[in-house]
Amino acid sequence: MNIRRIIPAAALLLSLSAPVCAQDDTSGNDLMKMLEDEPGAEATREYTTATFKATRIINGHSIENVGKGVLDFRILHRFGALNQSFRNFFGLDNANTKLAFDYGVTDWLMVGLARGTYDKEFDGFVKAKILRQQQGGGMPFSMSYVGAMSVRTIDVPVPVGTEYYFTNRLAYVNQLLIARKFSNWLSLQLMPTHVHYNLVPTTAEPNDLFALGVGGRIKLNNRLALTGEYFYRFNELNGYHNSLSVGLDIETGGHVFQLMFSNATTLTERAFIGQTSGRWDKGDIHFGFNISRVFTIVKPKGFEGSRNKIY
Repeated sequence: MNIRRIIPAAALLLSLSAPVCAQDDTSGNDLMKMLEDEPGAEATREYTTATFKATRIINGHSIENVGKGVLDFRILHRFGALNQSFRNFFGLDNANTKLAFDYGVTDWLMVGLARGTYDKEFDGFVKAKILRQQQGGGMPFSMSYVGAMSVRTIDVPVPVGTEYYFTNRLAYVNQLLIARKFSNWLSLQLMPTHVHYNLVPTTAEPNDLFALGVGGRIKLNNRLALTGEYFYRFNELNGYHNSLSVGLDIETGGHVFQLMFSNATTLTERAFIGQTSGRWDKGDIHFGFNISRVFTIVKPKGFEGSRNKIY
């Protein structure tokens, strides 16, 4: 018998009110200026910025938030497996896509809404900064909380005489992001994660999944960085495998292009962490990309009369 229950995603919204910092790249930081910096900030700051160049490492969240009043429009695309034949153009004929909108409510709180083609899924999240890494001693790492919920709207065959509840379609995610920028060229992040499914396909599958993710960024120059991401599931499930992804970040002013290869083709935590069926050693490798473009919706103080096109 399948089990259905609802475990609301916890909301942990704690803030440390302080000016924005700068242990950052000395050039090519246009995007991070828009994501986090406040105009007129002093040259010497306490907190570390640009741990990652975007709000996602590859599939999963990074420690970064967009700044207050900033909207991040994201297009995510994952193609079919490369081991498909030329007839399917090595996977390029198949694709999952997702359109996402992330908004900075405050300098420590970000919210997001998205819709993806896989299972015709809608999802939303909140991301809140809890701790922030400081320079020259003090707090040695940053930490944020992510709470998310998704709903699948795909048609489901229902046997005659039975009822399929709306709550069966829901899944929840609770996640901590613990990151440290060790130098201008190296950042690492841990991601302990809990995923809850209201309904699972069989009684052999648990409703609650626990996983630990690890991600990293190696800066190549002011515009390029190598990224990696791996999620280890503590629940062993037949037919599903741990998600492994590698990528390249390309930063061009207000845009970030993320190119990647992954054994996961899905784009929400409940799917790519818990339900990845592909294996690297079997050639189930998917090419994909994320495109991010930020827009300032609410002008920062001091820029109300500016003619700068960014604002």
